[in-house]
Amino acid sequence: MKRIVLLLLTLFSCFTTAAQFSDSVHYYLKYASTGSVNNTNDGNSFLLNNNLGFKMSKKKLVLNTAASYVYGKQDRSITNNDFSAFMDISVLRNEKKIYYWGLATFDKSFSLKINNRFQGGGGVAYYVIHHANARLNISDGLLFEASNLYLHDTIPDIYQTVRNSLRINYKWVIINMIVLEGSNYIQNSLTHGDDYIIKCDNSLSVKLRSWLSLTAAMTYNKLNRTNRENLLVNYGVTVEKFF
Repeated sequence: MKRIVLLLLTLFSCFTTAAQFSDSVHYYLKYASTGSVNNTNDGNSFLLNNNLGFKMSKKKLVLNTAASYVYGKQDRSITNNDFSAFMDISVLRNEKKIYYWGLATFDKSFSLKINNRFQGGGGVAYYVIHHANARLNISDGLLFEASNLYLHDTIPDIYQTVRNSLRINYKWVIINMIVLEGSNYIQNSLTHGDDYIIKCDNSLSVKLRSWLSLTAAMTYNKLNRTNRENLLVNYGVTVEKFF
């Protein structure tokens, strides 16, 4: 795992250093915090979802990094203690509709029974729509996965596999005020037909200022190997900055 972290830091350092010598580099920083609290005579629940993202874009290169942390309780019992981080790199072709991507992710999830999971790989993507206020792309590729899971809550499962990763990504901006965006994945193991992962992240934001928005978000995860899933629907604020 130390080698994986070192590799991610090295890649990030290389691309950041290259960016310092280009006048066409743009940066984007985003932080979103959503959550919910429910207290009744019969019980109480608490959920907090934090997301931090950083993006660097050049003429033909885009680097995305992001991390999220979800913590939740139901009647004093932990329901979520989930951490996820990823980095992806996109290299655009001259026509700017087709691009190549590379991806590395790391996950730990109490709710999905993931002790730790690493995925790394790459593929190709195509922009169906690519405008300033409307974007839709479809991507596909192969990912190597090394996982440490719990089956049936208590049985350790350490294994490796290769997955096909299909993603639909979109973003719509309406009258420069309403933003609807999301990424939705299905990742099937190439060696085990009943082993698949579904990931859905979708949000609706209403801008109050150029840098501040009210956000409603829905996150869904299903890990068929552990027979676990979670669905988070909450609301909060998003702070973003271009520079």
